[in-house]
Amino acid sequence: MGFINLFRKHNTFSHGIHPLEHKESTAGLKIRRLPFAPRMVVPLLQHRGAPAVALVKPGQEVVRGEPIAEPGGFVSVPMHAPVTGRVKAVGELVPTAEGPKTPAIVIDTYEASTQQVLFDSPRDPARLTPEQLVEAVRETGMVGLGGAAFPSHVKLLPPKGKKIDLVVINGCECEPYLTCDHRVMLEQTGKMLAGIRMVMRALGAERAIIGVEDNKLDAVERIRAELPADLDIRCEAVETKYPQGAEKLLITSLTGREVPSGGIPADIGIAVYNVGTMAQLGDLVPRGRGLIERVVTVSGHGVRHPGNYLVPIGTPLRFLLEQVEADVGACEVVLGGPMMGMSTASLDVAITKGVSGVVVFEHREQDGLDRPVFPCIKCSACLDACPLHLNPSMLGQLAGVRDYARMEQEYHLNDCFECGSCSYVCPSNIPLTQYFRIAKAVNRETRETA
Repeated sequence: MGFINLFRKHNTFSHGIHPLEHKESTAGLKIRRLPFAPRMVVPLLQHRGAPAVALVKPGQEVVRGEPIAEPGGFVSVPMHAPVTGRVKAVGELVPTAEGPKTPAIVIDTYEASTQQVLFDSPRDPARLTPEQLVEAVRETGMVGLGGAAFPSHVKLLPPKGKKIDLVVINGCECEPYLTCDHRVMLEQTGKMLAGIRMVMRALGAERAIIGVEDNKLDAVERIRAELPADLDIRCEAVETKYPQGAEKLLITSLTGREVPSGGIPADIGIAVYNVGTMAQLGDLVPRGRGLIERVVTVSGHGVRHPGNYLVPIGTPLRFLLEQVEADVGACEVVLGGPMMGMSTASLDVAITKGVSGVVVFEHREQDGLDRPVFPCIKCSACLDACPLHLNPSMLGQLAGVRDYARMEQEYHLNDCFECGSCSYVCPSNIPLTQYFRIAKAVNRETRETA
């Protein structure tokens, strides 16, 4: 590989935006391990689908890595004890970033308990059949670590009649502030490639492409240097642009294929996984362990010690912020990135499997965000920004008169994945993305009650 190849013209999608990256404070910092909180809170629903069902009772002792909840259905995953300790409560309702409370298992951590995983069942993935690999992935409790939190084993079983020939690995990490995937690609390259090998075997896929934005060329170089000779895996740099990491857009950037409206990647023979998901699978499946911790970027001007931390699942947000000496009186705390993440009103929420970042904003960073909303001036900035070529202006006007059905039927509301690009560029400060979320929720409720 020549040095010049890293800087060739990269593929991309049309439209999109270029928000300030704010990655410099954490991109160069190695992953550090966070200590245990005295009390851990493990929600039974941390993923898409049905909640897990508790296997433990109050007063029961558990060891780090032990299964504490089993899947509640096919689209569901087990939970594992993030610490060694004693179960304090089962089914206790705890706050979530989304608002409604959810049942959880509360564990009191034993003082001075070790970080060593005490529950595992090692195995050789190379000896497992594709069906056994799918079950092994399910046993890890793995979900998509890029934020969607969709159970990983479900994606290994494509719909009937769909053949997966290509696996796309998402290493774009296009959200501002977040650098956890960048560090995983640099520090856990071998584990990531081992995970890709397993997924390709389970799906019967012949090829894999790892897509990385060109602001992380050190990761591209590291991955290319370790690519296995016996598999058709390549790593490609793509243009740094938001939302390059959206799976449908990344597919287009890397392959030129387009997922049809209302469709999924499997419709065109592709499965998409996050680099962090692959690294965890490459580590957990051979060891026979469950997902009990993940890398989380903690950043923002309200954080004194920003970085990428290996955080036990179930760690209370308040404890995490105390460890990094964050200003808990700051204006806003966002779980995930600032574009698609969710602001939380409570510091008592737990870090779950889908939390890739915690961004703490100070009051000075929020100046001007409370500007009044003005009427649409028909400038078309939102049309130029929308990566799916929708008409956010018209959708916004229809939302204003609550014509939600027309938004869906005529203007493809459900194709919108709420990236926030339209809201970001709107000079009238119209909260278009929030309007679209409300419209989708109303339409879902209408169908459910019909």
